[in-house]
Amino acid sequence: MNPVFELRNGVLIPQIGFGTWQIRNPHDIKESLRIALDTGYRHIDTAQIYGNEALIGEALQELNVPREELFITSKVWNTSQGYDQTMLAFEETLRKLQTNYLDLYLIHWPAVNLHQDYKTMNRETYRAMESLYNQGKTRAIGVSNFYVHHLEALLPHVEITPMVNQIEFHPGNPMPDVVSFCQARGILVEAYSPMMKGKVFQLPLLQEIAQKYHRTIPQIVLRWILDQGVLPLSKSITKERIVQNFDVFDFTLSKEDQEVIATLQSMGRVGTHPDVANY
Repeated sequence: MNPVFELRNGVLIPQIGFGTWQIRNPHDIKESLRIALDTGYRHIDTAQIYGNEALIGEALQELNVPREELFITSKVWNTSQGYDQTMLAFEETLRKLQTNYLDLYLIHWPAVNLHQDYKTMNRETYRAMESLYNQGKTRAIGVSNFYVHHLEALLPHVEITPMVNQIEFHPGNPMPDVVSFCQARGILVEAYSPMMKGKVFQLPLLQEIAQKYHRTIPQIVLRWILDQGVLPLSKSITKERIVQNFDVFDFTLSKEDQEVIATLQSMGRVGTHPDVANY
């Protein structure tokens, strides 16, 4: 059983997503998805820029899981922003994934340095997503890599408040301002790069806490994220890791241990800040 969060529109979203960034080998896609689905994952996260939507679509057809059991997310890439371009990109995503609807569609980045007036571009892109939502082509819409000032520029101009904001979130970068801003408005925060691109394995503090709970470091990190009311996206092509990362629903961390893990926040981001990204 995959516990769920409830989005602000009542749609249920599985609490752990299976991330597919950088998985482009057809064998790896099919095998990792097979293992993930056998384990219990039902939430699959991809994006236009990942270059694997078609492979995921083919794999899901072969694996023959009923579409209504799946929660599929994709994201519109920066160069496809704007109303008309977003509508075209969405249809291409549906074709590649071999489905007639998405469960969640996101603006991938605010693309601050790509568009001369990124705020207007974000608004037009999101207006297209509202149209798709109203047409029933996606069950939820939202954004990714949006910080408070990006959201403040967008929210006064929307008819439908985003259901989700997907950001880099982990013990080294807990983003309390973004999380509190979103949670106060009923926007679910999703966490990508939860393992800090492997840096979590180098931290003695996490090793100690993992030993205390008789768990792996990734399990501790994923549980910590869930305990913050945030949805983690777990990515691996290794069977043992895929299975272990899903086995986090039968324990919680003490408040004391949650606070100790939060002291790692001084480590900061492992990825690009949205305001300096040049793509």
